[in-house]
Amino acid sequence: MKIAELSLAAASVLAAPSGCSKPIDSRLYSGEIDSSAPVIADGEIVIEADVEKVWQIMRDVAGWPRWNPDIAEVQLDGEITEGSEFQWKAGPGTIRSTMRVLDPPHRMAWIGRTMGISAVHAWRLKSSGTGTIVATAESWNGLLPRLLRKRLSVFLQQSINSVLGYLKAEAESHEAGER
Repeated sequence: MKIAELSLAAASVLAAPSGCSKPIDSRLYSGEIDSSAPVIADGEIVIEADVEKVWQIMRDVAGWPRWNPDIAEVQLDGEITEGSEFQWKAGPGTIRSTMRVLDPPHRMAWIGRTMGISAVHAWRLKSSGTGTIVATAESWNGLLPRLLRKRLSVFLQQSINSVLGYLKAEAESHEAGER
């Protein structure tokens, strides 16, 4: 499995187990990653585009496959809001996610589950001069991340770096009027 496939599969990975109303760690509902998880990655990038433009691209969950080649498809009914559930395919896995934080244009976080991995992915955007600083962090928990901590940590970090690069290219091409 490619690094990006596993990362995206885990990126959405923290849904409450069946029959539970919320995950064990309530921080996940506030859009914070699980700092005690065995696998954590983060990254930051400066994008030469307005924060509203970057937000628009990120908020268009159904449009993620247009700019992120690691995502094959997204299924979402209606507009994305806090509490919206969506599924997406990354590599061989289908990820079931729930949007937990949607604070335009500054914060976005979702939780999800796939392949026995529970994850939370949080994003923060901040205007900076003529551009936007985008910071993201993701945590993975579960048996697989505990058993393969080192390997999955490398994989997740590479995926975070890739998605930041894809987002930068998309936002800057929009800003330049290429699309």
